[in-house]
Amino acid sequence: MVSTLTWVLAGLVAYSFVAMLLRARGVVPEYIRFTGPITTLHTQRGKEFLDWLARPKRFWRAWGNLGVGIALVVMAGSFLLVAVGAVQAILDPQPSALNEPRNALAIPGVNDFLPLSVAPEIVLGLALGLIVHEGGHGLLCRVEDIDIKSMGLAMLAVIPIGAFVEPDEEKLLKSDRGAQTRMYAAGVTNNFALAFVALVLLFGPVAGAISVVDGVPVGGTLEGTPAATAGLDSGDVITAVDGVSVENARDLEAVLAANDNETVSVARRGGETVTVDRAVVVASAVQSSQLRNGDTITAVNGTAVTTQSQFERAARNTTVATLQTQGGESVTMPLGSYVLVAEDGALAAAGGPAGESMVLTALDGQRIHDSEALLSALDETQPGDQVSVTGYVDGERRTYEVTLGSSDGSDNGILGINALAGVSGVSVNDFGIDEYPAATFLSFIGGETDDPTADRGFSFAQRVFGVLILPFIGVAGGFGYNFAGFTGIATNFYTVQGPLAALGTGGVFLLANALFWTGWINVVIGQFNCVPTFPLDGGHILRTTTESFVSRLPIPDRRRLTTAVTLTVTLSMIGGLILMVFGPRLFA
Repeated sequence: MVSTLTWVLAGLVAYSFVAMLLRARGVVPEYIRFTGPITTLHTQRGKEFLDWLARPKRFWRAWGNLGVGIALVVMAGSFLLVAVGAVQAILDPQPSALNEPRNALAIPGVNDFLPLSVAPEIVLGLALGLIVHEGGHGLLCRVEDIDIKSMGLAMLAVIPIGAFVEPDEEKLLKSDRGAQTRMYAAGVTNNFALAFVALVLLFGPVAGAISVVDGVPVGGTLEGTPAATAGLDSGDVITAVDGVSVENARDLEAVLAANDNETVSVARRGGETVTVDRAVVVASAVQSSQLRNGDTITAVNGTAVTTQSQFERAARNTTVATLQTQGGESVTMPLGSYVLVAEDGALAAAGGPAGESMVLTALDGQRIHDSEALLSALDETQPGDQVSVTGYVDGERRTYEVTLGSSDGSDNGILGINALAGVSGVSVNDFGIDEYPAATFLSFIGGETDDPTADRGFSFAQRVFGVLILPFIGVAGGFGYNFAGFTGIATNFYTVQGPLAALGTGGVFLLANALFWTGWINVVIGQFNCVPTFPLDGGHILRTTTESFVSRLPIPDRRRLTTAVTLTVTLSMIGGLILMVFGPRLFA
């Protein structure tokens, strides 16, 4: 099947060919110009408005000076970000969806993280960003008495991608460096200001009007598990199990743990009640395990098990067990905590398998059947304690006498291991839903939630950073889901309350999405334009600030040094950006 990106590229080539043909025949007005697939619309309108707006020049110069300070700080951060990213792409290339070349394009439907469902909100945020960005350049041109030749809109074919203000080059070069720097910094300053306003509104009244519905939001079901077989699906909200209400995932876990029924009735918000036939399904297993993802364990040492609680009780009562699976296979294995032994830890010093794995089954005579039991037992120890550790290495039972170490961040004894969750490196599930982190996502943007697992202590700066990474957080933060706003299945997990409820659920979600993406894309536009490379604003600011610094040096050829500095930084940044996008696949 032809990819979306291929269709887009083919369309751009066709558009460029048609545009050149129309230009050659003279049927295109003079104010429309083509450069390949880039179309620019030029106009003289708006100059009078800018002249009127520029009258309080002292205020706008102060605003421009503030913007210069902000731009210089962001430029330094952008330089470090690109430099570190480029070096990491060479030394530790890790190809992922984050550095897919197509995901460098902020085009909904092409970029994997920008869904088509929020394309209108993204385009709105982009349009507002372009207006304030180029409007800032135009305004400061008039404040500094620099003439404007033309203004207009730049489009990729027919999609707006930028706006422009074309200053009079002669007047621009005759203006002082401070005026030039303020003019170049005005665009990114306005982008950051627009993002600030949008996010203040989002973090305040809008997110405050949104709350998570009662119940457990289902992001998806694990393949082959009872929930998937019963028909529970992405977007469902579980409200009760066997008549017992559940408000969040903790409630659901507690209800299932206290209920050993092989079959449970599950109520869904706004949907039919379904019956789930529970079974112990392997959700994950280490590579060395004899069990595989999706295996269903039916018995432990001949005792039937259908729930996770039954399996854990059976595992607690035996050190080595034979597990029967639904496929008729029998697997004999030690049951304990699967650990990786640190090469420089206390267990390795006592003769443990340094750098290798083992299944730890007892600590000082106390039965250890899983990782939680091991961590709980270690919490009762102190550094310097002498303990006996029993476990299995390559199927052979071994015992070590270990003197526990210490750590600055812990009061208990340190064994020198990394324990993997589950029993013997195997995690099981008798239900099989994957919870959608609705409360966590809402807490990122300032919403109130009763979920005890959601963090409410985010500062404004942390929330801004959260907005930037939320569209990618499923990959970058290990959440399993990206948050593109209140769209798709997410609309099932939230409700609206308070005065804004008069707008309706759809109206509030639309407003929240518009603010979210306006804030997001304007921070991105501002930061990207601060990369110190031509033709971006950061490159022009680099030149003017370098000229200002070099002019104070007692050297004969200041212009050559300025050129050398700006050219070196520009080429470094272009090379760094290319490495960040293409390096992980070239060097992997």
